[in-house]
Amino acid sequence: MEWLKILLISMFPFSELRGAIPYAALMNINPLEAYLLAVVGNFLPIPLLLFLLHKAETLIKRIPLLGDAYVFFVRRVEKKREIVEKYGYLGLTLFVAVPLPVTGAWTGSLMAFLMHLDRKKSMIFIFIGILIAGSIVLTVTYGIFGIIKMLPLY
Repeated sequence: MEWLKILLISMFPFSELRGAIPYAALMNINPLEAYLLAVVGNFLPIPLLLFLLHKAETLIKRIPLLGDAYVFFVRRVEKKREIVEKYGYLGLTLFVAVPLPVTGAWTGSLMAFLMHLDRKKSMIFIFIGILIAGSIVLTVTYGIFGIIKMLPLY
């Protein structure tokens, strides 16, 4: 059942894989399994976000608490959009790849939406960013030797 918890933690916008991989390490999950579960979980909501955000925006703004959260995130994203404007889709990947607060797949999806970027291209570049962020968090969490020691090398 730990795999489901890792998957779910990585799906939430505040934790994403930055929270899921350290949780997996605490539960003594193999680094490769932790990485794969966290990457999959982090990516699962992204296609829905990219394809439904434009339809849901009006509804989200009408719900008091959700609308306030949405406006908060939009303001935060607007402050960070220069990297994407400067480097395009590569900038989107770099933005998602940095495992810091207010970066990540959810914020990258919102940024792609606000900047009217192509949804399918955005999905690809966000996924690449997730892979990079997962590698960084995995290395920091388990350490290089911890990862090598636990990999199934035959």
